[in-house]
Amino acid sequence: MHMRTKKWAKPELAACPYFTDEAESHRGHWRERFDEDRPLHLELGCGKGVSTAVMAHENRHVNYVAMDITCNVLGDVRRNIVKAYGDEPVKNIVIARYNIEDIRKVFAPADRVERIYIHFCNPWTRRPKYAKRRLTHPRQLMQYRDFLVDGGEIWFKTDDLPLFTDSLPYFDACGFELRHLLNDLHAAGFSPNYVSEHEAMYTAQGVPIKFAIFAKKPGNVELDPVRWVMPGAFARLRERAEETAEDTEEPR
Repeated sequence: MHMRTKKWAKPELAACPYFTDEAESHRGHWRERFDEDRPLHLELGCGKGVSTAVMAHENRHVNYVAMDITCNVLGDVRRNIVKAYGDEPVKNIVIARYNIEDIRKVFAPADRVERIYIHFCNPWTRRPKYAKRRLTHPRQLMQYRDFLVDGGEIWFKTDDLPLFTDSLPYFDACGFELRHLLNDLHAAGFSPNYVSEHEAMYTAQGVPIKFAIFAKKPGNVELDPVRWVMPGAFARLRERAEETAEDTEEPR
């Protein structure tokens, strides 16, 4: 889905002390971006940051990096942060523009990320041959392992059941332990849950939100994410879906 250009976004971000357009230059030094060395959490594909801003404001004991690919949405993130913090100083969040597919160029083991949030990413379910673009695909998960501490968690939310189902063997193959799984996040009453714009929209439509927490197991994982394929029935289902897929991806 094409997002309209917001002419105000780049000037506002350029003047924002907690925005960076040079994410690669901070590799291995993200903790130095903050006044205090606190637990470091990373949100991948933060969108407009409706939930991000509230989460960061309510958890000042955590440092956050909120990342997305375009200034058009990150401008909204900045405005939502300003709205959440009011007159209070913003010292525990950094907004970063970058293509998450190359996240290894931005974060290093020295950054010691303790939690990653992946919320409502593009599911790529209409064109399974593009599944490798998913933020939960082994091509991405193996990159996250590089800088996520042992025992560090990935919190994953989505409205898309095929993506959720497919992602379970992704995480298992890449050395992540399933710690928590909910097929209907809101019905279960999980807390704390910071509701994003997408989450509010799908919930209003009666779509159950799927949620899982995975923890990184220690040790090395011998896996080639380029050649890895879905095990057994998963692979057959995806191949069948690819044969009948339409030529265009659903807008997100």
